Amino acid sequence: MKRSISIFALIGSILSAGDIVATDAGAPAPYAPVSASMHPIAVTDRVYYVEGLPGTATEHEGFVSNAGFIVTDEGVVVFDALGSPSLAWRLRQRIAEVTDLPVVKVVASHYHADHVYGLQVFEAEGAEIIGPQEAVDYVDSKVAAERLEERRFSLDPWVNDDTRLVLPDRPLGADYVFELGGRTFTVHYLGKAHSDGDLAMLVEPDAVLFSGDLIFEGRVPFVGNADTRGWLANLEAMETRGLAALVPGHGPAAEEPNDAIRLTRDYLRHLREVMGEAVASFTEFDEAYDQADWSAFENLPAFEAANRINAYAVYLSMERESFQE
Repeated sequence: MKRSISIFALIGSILSAGDIVATDAGAPAPYAPVSASMHPIAVTDRVYYVEGLPGTATEHEGFVSNAGFIVTDEGVVVFDALGSPSLAWRLRQRIAEVTDLPVVKVVASHYHADHVYGLQVFEAEGAEIIGPQEAVDYVDSKVAAERLEERRFSLDPWVNDDTRLVLPDRPLGADYVFELGGRTFTVHYLGKAHSDGDLAMLVEPDAVLFSGDLIFEGRVPFVGNADTRGWLANLEAMETRGLAALVPGHGPAAEEPNDAIRLTRDYLRHLREVMGEAVASFTEFDEAYDQADWSAFENLPAFEAANRINAYAVYLSMERESFQE
């Protein structure tokens, strides 16, 4: 059942950062309030995003990733739903400050916790949830259950027993194009790259690309269990001509998309070159890591926290690749 948009518009008009607000009839807000500041940034007159804060997944009340929204004449399209229902609720209030139109579609770039735990807020409004086909298996998996349980502990009360994973209404295994209110949306299915299934979305005529976590702007990306070979191939094939801006999964929007792509691409390429040589020469990881030249990336945010973990993940994945060749 869709929520009354007039309620959202009222909430959006009176909310200030950190306020605890009431919904209709004086009822308390449906999710634990967040204090993290969240302000829509205009990319064009119709395209906005909110920028997560730099840090690990459980810092800043979980507000570490980006989400975007596009206002059309027939409703709002949201890209990614942030890392908790509380954050998504705050995002919904911020959208209401821009427009009183309903959210009709939400595109989930991938099913990592910091991008999808807020989906239930938009599902309750009646929005169609669009996600990669791999999400269907992930939602019911042991890995998903363990991650959710961990976040119920590390991000309590914003992620709690009422937080749940939401299946996509429209799981994609190929590109999908739709038109809404004078805008054309091309959702690119990228397959296994940063995650088991990744999507990016081009908005036209605004010429804005939402890349999801294929791009980490100005910082070292999180690799995890990524398929770095597929991720790198997608970056090398990414079409950027004519783009006005690129909104990454983390970090500020890039007015020079090629520069944003280049940083993540060069980092992944260097990881694969260094760890690939180590695997080919049967060099132990610690020795290979200590001998590698990381100077091109060591001053980037998140390098100290992420680089060694990333390198080890790539080392193990390239060992597996060597057995498959």
